Amino acid sequence: MAEALPPPREMQARTAELQRRLKDEGIDLALIADQDSIAYYAGFWGYFGVEFGRPTLLVVPAEGAPPVITPLMEAEMVSAMTWVEDVLPWEDAGSRRWDAVLEEVLTALPGSAVLGLELIKTPPLVMAELDRLPGNLVFRDIGRQIGEQRMIKSPAEIEVMRQAGQIAIAMVEAGKAALAEEVPEY
Repeated sequence: MAEALPPPREMQARTAELQRRLKDEGIDLALIADQDSIAYYAGFWGYFGVEFGRPTLLVVPAEGAPPVITPLMEAEMVSAMTWVEDVLPWEDAGSRRWDAVLEEVLTALPGSAVLGLELIKTPPLVMAELDRLPGNLVFRDIGRQIGEQRMIKSPAEIEVMRQAGQIAIAMVEAGKAALAEEVPEY
């Protein structure tokens, strides 16, 4: 059976394509908070996300290597799963909270930087932090660019879809075989 995710070189190529698009559109950096998009570009997913107040963020500059901001308790797992080398762990308390690590990354930008976001998928917790930061960040929606990229499937993605289809068929067949009068649904 093939691996569950495309190989790292494919994810690196996806990220390079996103960087090309950012550069073409005058966007300095993309901040990706959506777990599906993070998995698409960086090849990992976390256990608890922003819905539990624990954001993981992929930062994709128009040029240069992307860092990942993730909870300390997941940093080792993330490092093992992703091709991204710069994993920036944050802590639940103290001076290395996620908002401080994000601010550190963003203060390296020029004063009037253009920040690309999937606006519809950026959680309010993250947006509130971005609004609080000093400087003249200009937000641009990059949901269309990411959507256009994700719409075209690679051979590795198609193989994963085929495997998922086979699993779904096996589950339906097993469910049908278990159906009988007086048999509990579980």
